[in-house]
Amino acid sequence: MAQAGSTMAILAAVLFGISTPLAKLLVHDLSPWMLAGLLYLGSGIGLGLVRLARGLSASQERNERSIHGIEWFWLLAAVFAGGVTGPVLLMFGLTATSASTASLLLNLEGVFTALLAWFVFQEGFDRRLVAGMVAIVAGAVVLSWGGTVDIVGGWGPAAVVAACLMWAVDNNLTRKVSLADPVDIATIKGLVAGSVNVGIASALGDGLPAVPTAAAAMLVGLLGYGVSLVLFVIALRHIGTARTGAYFSTAPFVGGIASLAIFGEPVTVGLAAAAVLMGLGVWLHLTEDHDHEHVHDEIEHDHPHVHDEHHRHHHDGPVTEPHTHKHRHGRLRHRHAHFPDAHHVHTH
Repeated sequence: MAQAGSTMAILAAVLFGISTPLAKLLVHDLSPWMLAGLLYLGSGIGLGLVRLARGLSASQERNERSIHGIEWFWLLAAVFAGGVTGPVLLMFGLTATSASTASLLLNLEGVFTALLAWFVFQEGFDRRLVAGMVAIVAGAVVLSWGGTVDIVGGWGPAAVVAACLMWAVDNNLTRKVSLADPVDIATIKGLVAGSVNVGIASALGDGLPAVPTAAAAMLVGLLGYGVSLVLFVIALRHIGTARTGAYFSTAPFVGGIASLAIFGEPVTVGLAAAAVLMGLGVWLHLTEDHDHEHVHDEIEHDHPHVHDEHHRHHHDGPVTEPHTHKHRHGRLRHRHAHFPDAHHVHTH
């Protein structure tokens, strides 16, 4: 399942990365806030329509389960942090921060995501994983470097940093609900974040664009923000927050490659350097071997699963895999290569 998680995270980064140059084609007709709002609304409305088209029982038909219990608290907290607080902080920060400085500071989201995952939510890590994260972030910094940076004595850069922290909190809290239906999660987050950003744009005096422009932006948002987020949540389920965030941090490089084809931009030294650094970082993560003796405490939960070494329970009749139902895990001590998925949330 680790390979599946890594694949989902990389695909999420590819879709999000491609959406950036596509969004640039629309930015001359829209303000940044209205564009962001329509992108998010496109993801929320589009996925919501998909959900309705499948019927109210779609989660069961797709072997996914609904959000329930304490998960609603974690999801609402994630939405408040990343969909409400983050955009507002970024709005205020950008008013007092140069574009080059803001672009550089936005790379802190990946750093904060990993630090929170490792030191607050107790995901396991080692020197190889840290080195990979450093290489990927270094590649992102090379891509976003504008030649100058000014972060001294201003509240603007501090607000941008705070926005990155809120998105990192969002990523880590979303991991806590990642066993639920990812389409439901992405729909809710898209609708809330889209409403907030459109509200910000309206407060700044922006009006809604023409229908063709709005439709184009929402279509890009459905793929680059909606489907991408669904894949991101699935990756969180299998490989944890820090690793998913690291893979997703390659999105700017994907966007840079896509810009070569869309805008005919030249290959720069920065893009080539970023390719080397990010390629090294991804390789370090893909070749990670986290193997040690660990204990599984007794737990009862429900989530999509197959009958692997962690799921050896009995069914009265034939079942399809994967499937979802409430099941119990007994206490178990063993050793094997693993990642911080739902069954391996332990300290080191």
